[in-house]
Amino acid sequence: MKKRICISIKPFLYLLPAIIIVLVFRFFPILYVARVSLFKWGIGGAERFTGFGNYLKALSDPYFWQSLTNTLWYVVFVVPLSIFFSLFIALLLNSKIKRIGFFRTVYFLPVVTSIVAISMVWKWIYHPKIGLSNYILTFLHFPPQRWLSEWRGIFEIIIGRNLPDVLAGPSLALLSIIIMMVWKGIGYNMVIFLAGLQNIPRNYYEAAEVDGASGFSVFRHITWPLLSSTTFYVLIISTITSFQVFAPVWLMTGPPAGGPLGSTNVLVYHLYDAAFNFSSYGYASAISMILFLIVLTLTIVQRKVVERRVYYE
Repeated sequence: MKKRICISIKPFLYLLPAIIIVLVFRFFPILYVARVSLFKWGIGGAERFTGFGNYLKALSDPYFWQSLTNTLWYVVFVVPLSIFFSLFIALLLNSKIKRIGFFRTVYFLPVVTSIVAISMVWKWIYHPKIGLSNYILTFLHFPPQRWLSEWRGIFEIIIGRNLPDVLAGPSLALLSIIIMMVWKGIGYNMVIFLAGLQNIPRNYYEAAEVDGASGFSVFRHITWPLLSSTTFYVLIISTITSFQVFAPVWLMTGPPAGGPLGSTNVLVYHLYDAAFNFSSYGYASAISMILFLIVLTLTIVQRKVVERRVYYE
C-alpha cells in the first residue's frame, strides 16, 4: 500500500505574514523598478516604451561613469580599512583590560548616532579656516587642505602631477567622506568580530602558549583562520552597504551633483539627482537596476572565490 503524505498547512500560515512583507516590500519594488526602467517615465506616468534605451543612455552618460568610478573608489577604500581597524580594535578589546565595557560603548556610539549629526560635526572639522583638521596639520607643519572643496585625486596631489582620472584616485573631498564613514562603521564590525573572537575555543591558545608560539604566529595560524567565516560575512555586508552610500555625500558635499566638479558624485546620488531633480524616473530606475546587478554579481563572485578559503569549524 502506498503511504499517504500529509502536509500540514499550519506552519505556512505562521510564515505567511513574513512572506507577505518580503513580497510587498522587497520583490514587488524590484519588479516594478525593472518595469519602469523600460519606459521613458516622467511626472505624468509612463510616456512611451523605450526598451533598453535608458540603459544605453546610462552607459553613454559621462556623469554615470564618473559616479560609478567614485563609487568603486569608495568601496575599495572603505571595505578593507573598515575590516582592518575593526578587527584591530576587536583584538584589543578582547584582551583583559580594565573598564572594557566603557571602551566598547565608546567605539559603538558612532554607529547609533544620527548620520545627519555626524556629517554636520565632520563638516565643521573639515572647514578650511576654522576646522580641527587643518589646525592639526598646521601644528604638525603640514600645509592646510581644502578637504571637502578639493576635486583633485589624492594620488595626483601626492605625486604633484596631472594623472588620468582613473589613476588619480578618489578626490580629497571623497577621501574626507571615506575617513568619516570608516570611523562611523568601526563599532558595528567590531561587535561582530568580538563575537567571532569569543567563539574561538581557548584550548587552541593554551596549546600554542605551551609550544611557545609568538603573538603573530598565534594570530596567523589560529585566530585568522578560525575568524575567516566572520570576516567573510563582514566583507559581504560592508561591500553591499558601501555601494549604497548616499547620506554623507548629500549632506557634506551636495548639492549640486556631489561636491566639487562631481568628484563625490556616487551612483545612488546620481540616481537621486536623476529622479528628484530632473524627474527622469525611467532613467533613475535603470541606474538602480544596474547598481543591483553590480552588487549581485560581486556578491556571487565573493561567494565563489573568497568562500573557498573560509574555514567552518
